[in-house]
Amino acid sequence: MSTQWQRYAGEHARTVDTMSAVLLFAAFLFGSEITMPRAEQPDETLPTLAYGAVACVALLLWQRSRPRTTTALTAACVAGGSALGHLLTPLLLAPLMLALYRLATLTRRRTVRRYYAGSLALVVLSAVLLDPVPHPWAMKVVSPAAWLLLPAVLGNAVRLSRAYLTAVQQRAEFAERGREEEARHRVTEERVRIARELHDVVAHHLALANAQAGTAAHLARTHPQQVAGILTDLSGTTSSALRELKATVGLLRQAGESEAPLAPAPGLDRLAELTRACATAGLDVEVSTEGAPRPLSPGVDLTAYRIVQEALTNVAKHAGTRAARVRLRYGRDHVTLTVTDDGTGPAAGPAAQGFGLIGMRERALSMGGALHAGHRPEGGFEVTTRLPLYPAPTPPQERTP
Repeated sequence: MSTQWQRYAGEHARTVDTMSAVLLFAAFLFGSEITMPRAEQPDETLPTLAYGAVACVALLLWQRSRPRTTTALTAACVAGGSALGHLLTPLLLAPLMLALYRLATLTRRRTVRRYYAGSLALVVLSAVLLDPVPHPWAMKVVSPAAWLLLPAVLGNAVRLSRAYLTAVQQRAEFAERGREEEARHRVTEERVRIARELHDVVAHHLALANAQAGTAAHLARTHPQQVAGILTDLSGTTSSALRELKATVGLLRQAGESEAPLAPAPGLDRLAELTRACATAGLDVEVSTEGAPRPLSPGVDLTAYRIVQEALTNVAKHAGTRAARVRLRYGRDHVTLTVTDDGTGPAAGPAAQGFGLIGMRERALSMGGALHAGHRPEGGFEVTTRLPLYPAPTPPQERTP
């Protein structure tokens, strides 16, 4: 019921103000007829009507737009009624009470205090100094102080309640926007991660397939007996690429969690398989290990494998050499991967400007590691990655094989 009335009052403010002004004018006139027992009734009808009309017209026109002016006018009209000898009853004070309530709902507490004190002083002084009827001092001082304080306190409570509801709504909207931004941020991160994974898979296998196809075409006339083995390796390379692409794209098509288990993500245990694939493409890879091998977390193991894979792909595509070296150095709390070559081709140019080195650096940073790539003083190119054995748990582990 209260909500319906508030909705109606908000949608029909002018109608509500008109009805309030009429009722308050009637209350002012009725209050002017109330007197104390054996007290002389003032006979000032026209001034009383004028004071009541001015107060109610001010409420009708300006109570929402000019609450300060309305409060001052109604206070002056009530004080004028008191000076005529009318008893300060709640009915006579009603226009000023509504003006104070509206002032309290629309302005700050300091303003309400000033206007309350000023209105009370004007009404009380008028009743004490100008009232021709000897009314009790309590009716001149205590009664108006109490009745005028009530709408001021009530209006302030309504204003605070509205401000609280507005703040709650704003916080809810801010939280909703924050959740939407966080969701968009996560979607963007996932898109970047999947794009990086697809780039590593496609670039590596297509580079090997291209190299194997070129080698087969070169040997087709001079050493045809070797072509069959190279074509077999080429078929294995493309099959491996299709399997990894199918697994990656399959994750994108899933609407929710799949009940089927995912294939294990590649790691450094598949380094021998990677070097054999590179050898069929004409790139001999030498792998060496320093220190005792340590178990790696799935995220670090996948990151290390993908970085070595991309580095060897760049060697095959850009270095202009047929040999590369991979060195694994295990420390107490980290593992260092180094991929070097002695090529004389533009290794750093296209590789540094493309997405290969960018993706490797992003992978290393996501695990809390670091990557450095550049030309070697003695010639060739080198990629060095340092990864922690136990990365911080904040970055999400990659599940795409």
